[in-house]
Amino acid sequence: MAALFTELKLSAQTAYAQLLDAALGAAHLRSVADLSGSFNAKIVKGRKYWYFQYTEPSGILRQVYVGPDNEAVQRLMTRKSEPGAGASLGPLARSALALGCEGVLPRHYRVLRRLADYGFFQAGGVLVGTHAFLACGNMLGARWGSQDRTQDIDFAHAGKALALLLPGNLEVRTDDAISSLNMGFLPISGLGGKAGGSYLIPHEPEFRLDFLTPLHRGRGPFVHPKLHITLQPLAFMDFSLEAVEQAVIFCAEGALVVNVPDPAHFALHKLLVHSQRTGTFRSKSAKDLAQAAALLAFLWKYRRDSVEEAARDLRSRGQRWLSRFRQGADALRKAHPDLEVHPFLAKLVSRKSDSARPLRQRAGPSV
Repeated sequence: MAALFTELKLSAQTAYAQLLDAALGAAHLRSVADLSGSFNAKIVKGRKYWYFQYTEPSGILRQVYVGPDNEAVQRLMTRKSEPGAGASLGPLARSALALGCEGVLPRHYRVLRRLADYGFFQAGGVLVGTHAFLACGNMLGARWGSQDRTQDIDFAHAGKALALLLPGNLEVRTDDAISSLNMGFLPISGLGGKAGGSYLIPHEPEFRLDFLTPLHRGRGPFVHPKLHITLQPLAFMDFSLEAVEQAVIFCAEGALVVNVPDPAHFALHKLLVHSQRTGTFRSKSAKDLAQAAALLAFLWKYRRDSVEEAARDLRSRGQRWLSRFRQGADALRKAHPDLEVHPFLAKLVSRKSDSARPLRQRAGPSV
């Protein structure tokens, strides 16, 4: 059986750390040098005033007032010809790739880049699914043995739980961001004729975007009023969003910072949802087990405390959660019997110690 993971060389881990630092810096230090646009002057009552004109990713032309013609504005204008904050990210990303870090497909990167430009991740959006799994590998310093690629990109948001934590004036046109890609993505309609939480390209149905949220009382799709996107409820999703970290996603074109689940919560969540996969989603069930096995093999060896902490969180959520998790843990043992974490998981779901407290109520993830 192929190894579930191999450790990245120290040079690769260093390259990733440098790329993450640079991407975080670029996100906070964006300037006019990073914007595609130009300065234009207007003469009003004999005085010169400067405006900056640029085109939004959606194609809308904007013009913002900069100030009167003075030394401070002139200094700002000279910065337009200087390298932007993100200028160094391409070379750093290519170096990380050459040293063994795992990148994403260029067209997937463009989707993620566009959503980031519109503020989706700043508003609490989280990358989940296989792309988050790959990001966790780079973040942990591991290269996963399974190189299965996926054409779908999965996102999650706490939805109603996080709505009260967002600034009142924060609004993200996620729907416009997807349309502005001009890739042909169309929303998938549900049984009621309303758009669901997924987008796909008709002639490439495997290339789809899924937007998820924790299950709520209404149980139906939730249209987030500030994000302008429909979120599809999924059982146990709140566990994966309980702790969120930042990682850098990259390809040869560049890099950006995204939110990803805490690896330990992410791994245990995959076992929680294993039994939920039915019908056409059964292939994702096998992928859930493979990714959970790789994550737990690494974490149990190098970050055991994080697994134990996530397990305590799981136990506190009640019998229904433990019952679902027990099914996933049993399936993991059959598929990957040699994992060292199995005795710990068996103790976690042991009926003799099923004295879990009732499900706790939470306000939202730590983003």
